[in-house]
Amino acid sequence: MKPNFAWQGLYEAAVVETKLEQMEPRLRAAKTAIDARRHKLQLDHEGTREERLAIGDALAGLNLLRSEIEIRSRDTGSSNEREAAVRREDRT
Repeated sequence: MKPNFAWQGLYEAAVVETKLEQMEPRLRAAKTAIDARRHKLQLDHEGTREERLAIGDALAGLNLLRSEIEIRSRDTGSSNEREAAVRREDRT
């Protein structure tokens, strides 16, 4: 059975989000929840080794997702710029 940590739902929502405009807010929410939990773990040393490993994996996943969003945004921006340039050329 897979453990269910308090921050995990927000992380999973960020990972499965497909709408580009919703990805960043979900990533921020998940990162905030994970950071809050990490802070609590550092203060009172509670939690399990399993949760600490899961947090490390989740942070790596969020970083990868953020990189993918940046690449998509650049690609979309470049595509939009090319389309605008073609439209300007067509008008002249």
